[in-house]
Amino acid sequence: MTHALNTGGDHGYLRIATEEAFATREQIDAYLRMVRAGTADRGMTSLWGFYAQSPSQRATQIIDRLLDLGDQRLADMDATGIDVAILSFTSPGVQPLLDMAEAKVMVTRANDHLADCCAAHPTRFVGMTSIAPQDPDWSAAEIRRGTGDLGFRGVMVNSHTQGEYLDDPKFDPIFRALADTGQPLYIHPSTPPDAMIGPMLEAGLDGAIFGFGVETGMHLLRLITIGIFDRYPDLQIIVGHMGEALPYWLYRLDYMHQAGVRSQRYERMKPLQKSIRDYMRSNVCVTTSGMAWEPAIKFAQSVLGEDRVMYAMDYPYQYVADEVRTHDLLDISDTAKRKLMQTNAERVFRL
Repeated sequence: MTHALNTGGDHGYLRIATEEAFATREQIDAYLRMVRAGTADRGMTSLWGFYAQSPSQRATQIIDRLLDLGDQRLADMDATGIDVAILSFTSPGVQPLLDMAEAKVMVTRANDHLADCCAAHPTRFVGMTSIAPQDPDWSAAEIRRGTGDLGFRGVMVNSHTQGEYLDDPKFDPIFRALADTGQPLYIHPSTPPDAMIGPMLEAGLDGAIFGFGVETGMHLLRLITIGIFDRYPDLQIIVGHMGEALPYWLYRLDYMHQAGVRSQRYERMKPLQKSIRDYMRSNVCVTTSGMAWEPAIKFAQSVLGEDRVMYAMDYPYQYVADEVRTHDLLDISDTAKRKLMQTNAERVFRL
């Protein structure tokens, strides 16, 4: 695969990358402080104990790229033909922070910084609002500020917040704000909480290799099965990494969910208005972040629909030029490819 990767739509579409991360030095320093003080959970210690301290080329290069929202990032986008990057505060955001006031100040500064960078490069950068779910009412207000004052086009949450999931009723102000603003919610992976990480961590499977997908797929399933889309029928949720494996389990998920409802085995498992598959086809979008693999992309398009799959690079964690070429060379129709690379993102994020 050797074709040139140019911006500007020379393949018949723009390339909009929908899961692209940035960080602030304040954020990384807070993670490192928690790791050193022993107040970080096991997943954060494993992940950021490496990235924030390792002298390895991978760690230092990723940190440098996370911190750059200027010339280096634009050069990397140009080198791989990425026209627009939809940017979000890297996982786990401020969600592990134990000091609520510190978390809210930090994420406010990060959102303001991102807004400034998007304003400086309005044709290349689009921002998503980051929140501190530890305070749901404050987070709802920040979603409204991000939409109205900062011009952001989505909301990022980094899966669990200190072991708690958004299906808990206390987080409903966040969903009311999403409904009021029409913003999509992107659920990005985080390392599994201490209650589930043990066997993964000992095998080196706690991060992007496996633990991320298992934990985030479960988060989305918790929301679907609690009836979030019955309460908020227009809500759109996005998950990356080819849907965190859920598209490939849909038959069994539906079968066993319906069996569980009929059995009345679980207090919280109530009948839903639609099947899990139908919610995935109407209220969930998946991105190809970290999954530049033709069989998986085509399968997701076939079971979810061409309108439900969007391109993402997963910069800077997976910055590989040939993965862009893989998408360009997919054996799908020109219409489906344009949806994948450009127009689905324009619709979902209202660009």
